Amino acid sequence: MNEPDFGSALRCLHELAPSDIPDSLSSVARRIGAYDMTIFLIDFEQSTLFPVPDRGVHVESPIGVVAVGTQEGKAFLERRLVTNTEDGTTRVCVPVIEGSDCTGVIAFTLEGPPDESTERRCEELGMLVGAAISIAARYTDLFNLVRRSRPMSLPASIQWDLLPPLRLKTPEATSNGLLEPAYDVGGDCFDHAVNGTTIDLAIMDAMGHGLTSSIISSLALGSYRHDRREGQPLAVIHQRLNDVLTDRFGGEQFVTGQLARLDVQSGHLRWINAGHPLPLHVRAGRVLTALDCLPSLPWGLGGRLVEVADTVLQPADSVVFYTDGVIEGQGPSGDSFGIDRFVDLIEQAFGDPVPSDVTLRNALNAVVDFQDRQLRDDATVVCLTWDHPQGASESST
Repeated sequence: MNEPDFGSALRCLHELAPSDIPDSLSSVARRIGAYDMTIFLIDFEQSTLFPVPDRGVHVESPIGVVAVGTQEGKAFLERRLVTNTEDGTTRVCVPVIEGSDCTGVIAFTLEGPPDESTERRCEELGMLVGAAISIAARYTDLFNLVRRSRPMSLPASIQWDLLPPLRLKTPEATSNGLLEPAYDVGGDCFDHAVNGTTIDLAIMDAMGHGLTSSIISSLALGSYRHDRREGQPLAVIHQRLNDVLTDRFGGEQFVTGQLARLDVQSGHLRWINAGHPLPLHVRAGRVLTALDCLPSLPWGLGGRLVEVADTVLQPADSVVFYTDGVIEGQGPSGDSFGIDRFVDLIEQAFGDPVPSDVTLRNALNAVVDFQDRQLRDDATVVCLTWDHPQGASESST
């Protein structure tokens, strides 16, 4: 087996056309003895893996691989290398990692079972593929289009372009977000970012539906990011966000939501509630309570800040933020999903030994299934988990 030069491969990728990237990566894979490599990307519903075409060849109806019950799906869902050896060859599936986010899988064949060194190289190949796609995605539509299993509405396209990576992870904490309906979302959005020893998080739900809501939430998210990047306190971010929307829409449009800031060294969480459903505090797989915070008026209605709430999380605690589309969605019989069902669902999901982003997907799938997959409102869930080891000392943010 030849030792692959991943550094040279990365330099080469900067000079390639996007359609040449899969073929170039296959050449790198051959240096570790891999052949028949296919790159799969997960669709926006996080349910099906679709192959990236060789040299950008358009395929009218690409054949996807479901993310449940297949070797490729297992590698994606469990975020680990999966092998299957038959007749002297081994089919290997490795997650494609872009930063903290898993966005797909590479599948290829090796002669014989891989040893520990080869497995490590296979995992590094998945990281290289992720880096290549992340670089190229900034100047091509190829990878975005591969991830679409059906046409996407204009509001949804705007929202997805605004969203951060769905998963953010540091040694101390993890944040995972998902939203539905993936191909027709309008007013919901979220954001999370790591800055120094803090993780900042926002969840927003703009008034109404469709394109207007998408435009409103875009302005709200832009205001939030601008002031967060200036290092402003939560209270200032809240007030400026409120001022921007009030000045622009004169109190006729509004956005509900929450802003949160976690000190990853101490577990100290501060948050503001702007007319939004209260987040759920989860510990050891059980929902302890909703985190109380006196509500300020939604952003855009000109009200004043009422409270900046705070609490100190224990290691492995999670806080689940969500929009009202999660609990207010109606089933075929007309009954609402409700907070009690959602709490049961969260507790059931957190009892499974799977990564938290997969846990979140399972929970949101159940919300969508309850409504026969015909959502009347956007449904967004963001789960923030503090993983800092025991013994951390408390400090303020």
